[in-house]
Amino acid sequence: MLKTLRNAFKIKDVRNRILFTFMMLIVIRIGSELPIPGVKGSVFQSWLNSKSADGLGFVDAITGGSFSQMSVFALNITPYITSSIIMQLLTIAIPKLEEMQRDGEDGRKKIVEITRYLTIALGLLESVMMVIGFYRQNYLTEKTPLTVIMVVTSLTAGSAVLMWIGERITEKGVGNGISIVLTINIISRIPEDLSTLWSQFIASAANIPKAIVAGLIIVAIIAAMVVFVVLLQDAQRKIPVQYSSKIRGNKQMGGQQTCIPLKVNTSGVIPVIFAQSLMQTPVIIASFLGKGNGNGIGSKILKGLSQSNWCDPKEPVYSIGLIVYIVLIIAFAYFYTNITFNPLEIANNMKRSGGFIPGIRPGKPTSDYLNQILNYIVFIGAIGLAFIAFVPIFFNGVFNADVSFGGTSIIIIVGVVIETLKQIESQMRVRYYKGFLDD
Repeated sequence: MLKTLRNAFKIKDVRNRILFTFMMLIVIRIGSELPIPGVKGSVFQSWLNSKSADGLGFVDAITGGSFSQMSVFALNITPYITSSIIMQLLTIAIPKLEEMQRDGEDGRKKIVEITRYLTIALGLLESVMMVIGFYRQNYLTEKTPLTVIMVVTSLTAGSAVLMWIGERITEKGVGNGISIVLTINIISRIPEDLSTLWSQFIASAANIPKAIVAGLIIVAIIAAMVVFVVLLQDAQRKIPVQYSSKIRGNKQMGGQQTCIPLKVNTSGVIPVIFAQSLMQTPVIIASFLGKGNGNGIGSKILKGLSQSNWCDPKEPVYSIGLIVYIVLIIAFAYFYTNITFNPLEIANNMKRSGGFIPGIRPGKPTSDYLNQILNYIVFIGAIGLAFIAFVPIFFNGVFNADVSFGGTSIIIIVGVVIETLKQIESQMRVRYYKGFLDD
């Protein structure tokens, strides 16, 4: 990784892209510290730290603390992520959008434009819902229409600005703009979490040997998680493909061998985000409305949906929510893979191109074979995702390790770092090729 970055800085264009990305990240972190006028920040933060706001820990983690600070970037890029997911689903369901997606670069630009408008609409909707919660719980400095409009506008504009910065990083920076924005927010919380672990398990240890052992265990767990995520992200099953040769005149065309790389983790972190969003949304809404603090059935269900109550030895019944969470991750892994990967279409394209999998007949048998292999590797990837998500939850519940970064954060960070390095290497190769042609 260091070698890649060192070589990248030797190329002027790539160096400028890296520096531009770095400057944009500084802007993001500055914006994350700018409070929204009209909100009682200290009162809101006190409430966020209370047990009644347990479901909002993950929201604060992916916003890099902007949510707890109630800064102008409090909504972060969550509206954009949601709108992108919605557009992916709609592209499968609506033939016109599917046709638009296949219509080359112009069609993709139209889909991106629709995604932007949908992001603004979702940002506005989320801002209004938040302000309603603030109004009910007396978190606004003044309960006037002007204050309400000011807070809604600030939240929506902040989300739009982050979307714009992400697109600029993609265009003028190192690429993967939205992912990098999300990653830098998560990384910004890691020093605080490590400080919490230090205070909780190392500084408070009875003696030095116990402190050393605790430190080594923490480092080993984090390192093992990172290595496991790297292996899961890079693991793939290569399906060999043979193309039949054709004779044109005196030349023999085709006959080459290639492969179809099927990633084990075909859906990335999407299933975890889907599952968390589905389970945390009722908890978040109840928190803003001041509900869920009683002893009724509804309150117990909300506690079961909140990650902060899972794997707690004192109240094991709430760990049922963890089982539901794991089942949802596996289900969403299959669902997302099915809407993004079409074995029948791939089989038909191979048949038209004269390609076939050795030992498998072209057409439907090839589609069935690909579907069988895909179901097998998706299950392995889903179990891997569920395990990564489970480990931090287990330690948070059993050992009360109060940290915001978890399996989802590690998957996002490692995945984005790997993909960004690949983008930089790709840009370096392009520059080398250009230099060779210019000579």
